[in-house]
Amino acid sequence: MANERFEVQRTVAADPATIFRLLCDPHGHVAIDSSGMLMDATGDPVAAVGDTFVVHMDREALNDFPMGRYDVTVKITAFEPEREIAWTILGQVRPPIGHVYGYLLEPREAGTLVTSYYDWSAIDPVWRERAIFPILSEGALRATLGILDRTLTWKGSPPR
Repeated sequence: MANERFEVQRTVAADPATIFRLLCDPHGHVAIDSSGMLMDATGDPVAAVGDTFVVHMDREALNDFPMGRYDVTVKITAFEPEREIAWTILGQVRPPIGHVYGYLLEPREAGTLVTSYYDWSAIDPVWRERAIFPILSEGALRATLGILDRTLTWKGSPPR
């Protein structure tokens, strides 16, 4: 596969600290998810590489594999306050898949340029052979950024 990473960007009219705080909160992930798979989360906000929390999932939203409801552990792999957060998914499957999701935050005059990325370049060969990646589309990442923007900045009716 030639391209094994998606990146999408959007300027959000909120400061990096506010966005980062939401991204550190397990319930923040559920609140901005566009895939429909994240149902709930358990755990405290993360504060360092290696921190984890549990996300309660329902794969039915993607209608691709009949996995039903299941839990995954999100493990933080990059953590730079107000700049970057990334994680991999530890689930029931073995070997672990190895794909990474993350956000880069860059202050801008109008708020924060948020880059959402999804990288499956280092997935385990067992999963590469199955040719199921990418699981999510660029459109799903874009939609999540739209929900992030709405969650943090939309205060009623549209501007006129």
